[in-house]
Amino acid sequence: MKILLALIIKEAKQIIRDPSSIVIAFVLPVISFLIYMYGVNLDAVKVTVGIKNDDGSVEVAGLVNSFGNSQYVNSIEYGNMDALTEALLGSKIKGALVIPNDFSDNLSKGKTAQILIITDGSEVNTANYVQNYAMSITEQWLSQSKYRGKISNKFITIDSRTWYNPELNSHYFIVPGSIAITMTLIGILLTSLVIAREWERGTMESLLSTQVRPIHIVFGKYIPYFILGMLSMVFNVFLCTVVFQIPFRGSYILLFLISSIFLFTSLGIGLLISSVLKNQFMASMVAMSAGFMPALILSGLLFPINSMPVFFQYLTALLPPRYFISFIESEFMAGGVNEIRISNAFYLSVLGLVLFFAVYKKTQMRLEK
Repeated sequence: MKILLALIIKEAKQIIRDPSSIVIAFVLPVISFLIYMYGVNLDAVKVTVGIKNDDGSVEVAGLVNSFGNSQYVNSIEYGNMDALTEALLGSKIKGALVIPNDFSDNLSKGKTAQILIITDGSEVNTANYVQNYAMSITEQWLSQSKYRGKISNKFITIDSRTWYNPELNSHYFIVPGSIAITMTLIGILLTSLVIAREWERGTMESLLSTQVRPIHIVFGKYIPYFILGMLSMVFNVFLCTVVFQIPFRGSYILLFLISSIFLFTSLGIGLLISSVLKNQFMASMVAMSAGFMPALILSGLLFPINSMPVFFQYLTALLPPRYFISFIESEFMAGGVNEIRISNAFYLSVLGLVLFFAVYKKTQMRLEK
């Protein structure tokens, strides 16, 4: 225990003397151009929309089919409102369309016909896409239906409701999501240098001559940066909720619990990179390429994942920030959804343990050599 405490104090002093503010002048622009050129598509987004049709007329069935035939909408029909609500809460769909049972009758009589659109306001851009697509498809269907000669478009009104974020304020999901970027910076970029620095400066050889064991080194690297990361997490949450007045509707206990799991996972990635590469410059390049830039561009924080090419959509499934951003935005906006909490925590826990074991085994091999 004394050995571990001494290593923790040593690493803490190193953090204070050198905060490891890393700037990469050449690799970062290359990665940025590659991702922006081939990994991001802002032209159009295909959204999944749930439809509940209470009107049994043939004409309205044609409206439902119009959504299914659209290249921008993947429609799923639901028989009851409970199933539709559950799908929206679980992020299985990004919006919902409810057609009342008197829709066709009102159109035939020249009365105002109403359609209910429900969108997920935790993703502002996607919510706007759902609203615009729904109104565009409905208007196009009306212009080609049997009602076009009887009424004008003014008889159809759209009752649009946005859940979680009625104001569609993008800061309500960008600011909490940026916490994931900060945690990634501390967890991956800073720790990617700590073991490589020991080899470059020759201090690893000094440790080899002592009674230090591999597990001491691993915990001696994990614990100081874990504490630093959790202090940063507390500071970031304080800024979000107090300084910037971002609404928080979830559980602070679960927020910090799952945040600690994500930090544990990020530390494992950084330390694994550092233990494999003995050169700090190479370690920083790999960390920037595999950590920070994908977390910023491919995590879903700035750009919808479903607008990316299929290859990059599958690639994002391997990135821990994607799951942490999904959790933290849900925790701030929706008040926390157990399905999202459990699935994201499970993935991060498994990955964190695998990485911890890999770091331990790699450190053990290096010490034996």
